[in-house]
Amino acid sequence: MSERPQYLPAEERRAATVQAVVDLAAEQNPAEITTTAIADRMGLTQGALFRHFPTKDAILQATMSWVSERLLASVDKAAESGASPAAALEAMFMTHIDFVSKHPGVPRMLFGELQRSDETLAKRMVQTLIRQYEQRLRRLMEAGKAQGELSAELDVDAAAVLFIGTIQGLVMQSLLAGKVSRIRREAPAVYAIYRRGIESGT
Repeated sequence: MSERPQYLPAEERRAATVQAVVDLAAEQNPAEITTTAIADRMGLTQGALFRHFPTKDAILQATMSWVSERLLASVDKAAESGASPAAALEAMFMTHIDFVSKHPGVPRMLFGELQRSDETLAKRMVQTLIRQYEQRLRRLMEAGKAQGELSAELDVDAAAVLFIGTIQGLVMQSLLAGKVSRIRREAPAVYAIYRRGIESGT
């Protein structure tokens, strides 16, 4: 039999809950995900779910924490593999694209939280994630300028915003088309255009 075990250690149960939310967000509007849907996806009762999370907001906060930790860890590892600042930036871009391709529900949740008019902890977590991401980009870009790889006149603040905005644009196009796979196909050519805009002309 392949029945889901009804008992898991608390940490595993919380991780499974986060994964259920990410999976559901890929299939429907994240704002409409209910605790009933989460519990059903996990094969649990709502009561069992609430033994690990006191509220739905607590589930969303745990999910945003998971997204932040996984995404930043992934791009940090990618950047470390780059032989130069410019190579590290490209590795970060492609790794971010790969992350989105594997977890298409993530950008839908991030966009959803940022569009909320009220100030929630989950929204603040998304804003913090973006700030931390931009800090990493600015450090690499400053290093690239110092080494002559990137244009000496490069506005690193604007370039960091454009880096993230380029990924968001690719994501939005793929969501509109209903084909997440296209993001991987189009990313290399799109990044090539971005790279030409920031690199040194020498």
